[in-house]
Amino acid sequence: MINVMLAAGTNLDPTTIWLMVVAAILTIVYAMVRPWMRGKRDPLTRSSPFSSLSQQRQIEAQMNNLLVELAEMARKITVQLDTRSAKLEELIRQADQRIEQMGHVPPVAAAAVPHMRLKIEPDHHTQQVYDLADQGRNVHEISKQLQRPQGEIELILALRKSS
Repeated sequence: MINVMLAAGTNLDPTTIWLMVVAAILTIVYAMVRPWMRGKRDPLTRSSPFSSLSQQRQIEAQMNNLLVELAEMARKITVQLDTRSAKLEELIRQADQRIEQMGHVPPVAAAAVPHMRLKIEPDHHTQQVYDLADQGRNVHEISKQLQRPQGEIELILALRKSS
């Protein structure tokens, strides 16, 4: 084929001829693939603007059904939210009543409950710190005598004051 063109008297170089052959092949491949690709598009874009009236009415009816279902679902969700809101308000009201009732508990009744105030008995080491502090010794002296860190002695004495 190339020799035929050259024999016909054209003065084309071989690169130009090859480019023309490749362009022709690509054009043929495109022409064959194009109809196949059209089938993959969205069905709504495939229909022509002159589609049948029955198809348009069918799509319209489907859309109306979807809108009705959506409205029904929204109504059900609203009812559920209203119900839950009412239950929550009732629970809040009951909690407020219980808080009021607890506010009216006499102080004597609160003191009668044994677990309301815990009394922790000091261990032997803590009792030694208390005894030395009661004798008027300072933290440094107690720390030196018991061979314990000053921070520990300070903490034990601080906890004694708060209880």
